[in-house]
Amino acid sequence: MPRHRSSRQPPGQRLLRVGEEIRHALAAVFERETFRDPDLAHVTLTVTEVRPSPDLRHARVYIVPLGGGDTTAIMAGLKRVTPFLRRCIAERVQMKFLPDLVFAPDTTFDQAAHIATLLHRPEVARDLRQRGDDAPRRRDEEE
Repeated sequence: MPRHRSSRQPPGQRLLRVGEEIRHALAAVFERETFRDPDLAHVTLTVTEVRPSPDLRHARVYIVPLGGGDTTAIMAGLKRVTPFLRRCIAERVQMKFLPDLVFAPDTTFDQAAHIATLLHRPEVARDLRQRGDDAPRRRDEEE
């Protein structure tokens, strides 16, 4: 049986726990610290997810700026302050090796908004009306 994970397997409990610990530590740092970097000076950030690699040497951190903003400039600023962030996380999380952090913008909210706009288009509403009563009903529609 191979010891490596295929890309279809979900992350294990340990990976999820380590990701949550790092996410909480980063959220505390972003909440309490002020950055001298001009791209991060007056920006409030939310850490939506941390995905560590199976060997726990690398972690991809998904960030969303509250109130919008230029994500390319924010990502460049985060890349510049990564050593400082790793040092702050090392003080808060007890691990033998702290993973290298790679920051990425979280686009799931944009994708969800795009799907919502697609579902509210007139063509989709027309197709739903044409579906009629022969389609199975949801529980909340039956009441």
